[in-house]
Amino acid sequence: MAERSDRAPARWRRPFLRWLDGVETGWAVPLLIACFVAIWTLYLAIAYAGGGLHPDTLEAWTLGRDFAWGYAKHPPLMGWVATAWTSVFPASDWSLQLMAMANAGLALVFVDLVARQFVTGHKRILVLLLLMLTPAYQFHAQRFNANAVLLATWPLATWCFLRAFETRTALWAVAVGCTTALSMVGKYYSIFLVASFAFAALAHPARRAYFTSASPWISVATGIVALSPHLHWLATTGASSFTYALAHANGIAASSLVEVRTFVLGLVAAMGVSGVLWVLIAGTRLKQLPSDFAAMSPGLRLLFYVAIGTIVLPMLTSLAMGTDLPSLWALQGLFLFVILIVCGARYPIERFYTVNITVIVAGVALAAVLIVAPIHAVHRNDRGYEERRNLYARAASELTRQWRELTGEPLSAVGGDGSLAFATAFYSPDHPSNVGPLEYESTWGFPHKPAPDRGWAALCFRDQGSCIQWMEWVSPQVHHSVRREFTVRASLWGRPGIAGEVVVLMVPPQEEKTPASAADEFSSNRRATE
Repeated sequence: MAERSDRAPARWRRPFLRWLDGVETGWAVPLLIACFVAIWTLYLAIAYAGGGLHPDTLEAWTLGRDFAWGYAKHPPLMGWVATAWTSVFPASDWSLQLMAMANAGLALVFVDLVARQFVTGHKRILVLLLLMLTPAYQFHAQRFNANAVLLATWPLATWCFLRAFETRTALWAVAVGCTTALSMVGKYYSIFLVASFAFAALAHPARRAYFTSASPWISVATGIVALSPHLHWLATTGASSFTYALAHANGIAASSLVEVRTFVLGLVAAMGVSGVLWVLIAGTRLKQLPSDFAAMSPGLRLLFYVAIGTIVLPMLTSLAMGTDLPSLWALQGLFLFVILIVCGARYPIERFYTVNITVIVAGVALAAVLIVAPIHAVHRNDRGYEERRNLYARAASELTRQWRELTGEPLSAVGGDGSLAFATAFYSPDHPSNVGPLEYESTWGFPHKPAPDRGWAALCFRDQGSCIQWMEWVSPQVHHSVRREFTVRASLWGRPGIAGEVVVLMVPPQEEKTPASAADEFSSNRRATE
């Protein structure tokens, strides 16, 4: 049936076939990715209308406002990207939703650069379509954080590594060093990609030619130089982000076995729909898999070793060190397996199947926008989110109003619960600086960034016991503070939603003391001491 359809396609298939004809002329792939970014950005805008941005995205934007070579919890790439984006686009929900999907689209562009090393024509499209049916490029991508930035950096670094291994030229060697360093400042988990490159080069039959050339050593030197500002930051600031990463290594052997099992099952589940569709496409030709593997080209064999390394090395590390191992940490590497399966098949794939998968991908996207997104928005407005993100913007606005009413000045600094503080920094019209989330600090203390004369505010949800406890501890230790409570309610298209109680602590700006008053206070304190 597939061959017959390709010879005499139905009328409705002909526009799709003309589109597939444009793959090698250069317009079909960009059109597919542009449509993907547009429709899933629309989905996010509808599904999260009134719901606010995810705390991870708010964190990335907030941290990136103060340029640094590192941040307390994570390497700096996510903050850099968010800041660069909002230097061009406004700081709004739709803008950062577009940023998240543009990052996913860029990732697919880099995946195509890898795929085109091995296949041409509609097989390149098939690789992208199968990836679009995984959760990595929509639902995982919308939480723009240290994991999501790797969606783009991993395929880019892989492409450069393939080219460097094949050509052994200095230019591609430098590119490998730079792109692996970029992945490392995205998230330290990328050490497994770097290690997989080394493993693949050692396992490949052409290893002698590669390691006797200057290419790998240029890559290593370039990577160290590119990472040196971040390494200097780690050395001079206490390496808090590295310490935070190591906090995941606190398990035992039994729990590590569970982590590894869950890790594998999670990745299999993520590939489930794409895997089933590939089985339907290949049919009885699946029997050729052993012979296809034996005849794999040198480039694909190198990619196979990289893919194996990105799965096996984290598992071994988890078992050895007792680390956490969520499967979402490895979703950015799924492209390796899709490329291997599609590009490793030596038999031709009929365009009939590519058109069918295109229709499925388009149907899923349209159903998500027209049906799922509105239902999700209404449900979340009524039931809320675990992190109560649909109350963020209203809490930020009310705190800003009360602060201005109390002080007559813009709010300059905010702290308290981490997610609420990030949200206030983003949603408040004053865009106050963030003074550090409490939930990740090992010890509590006063906000340290704002100057005392500018004042600061903190906020918590009423049922957040540890945050409220911190407020009760800090209140009597400041010269003057105002504590208030208010209720905010979510709203969607004029429909009221869930409500939440917020507690705020406001420390108004302190008046600057004249030299005389400062001397009087010093004398008074001295007499009291004596």
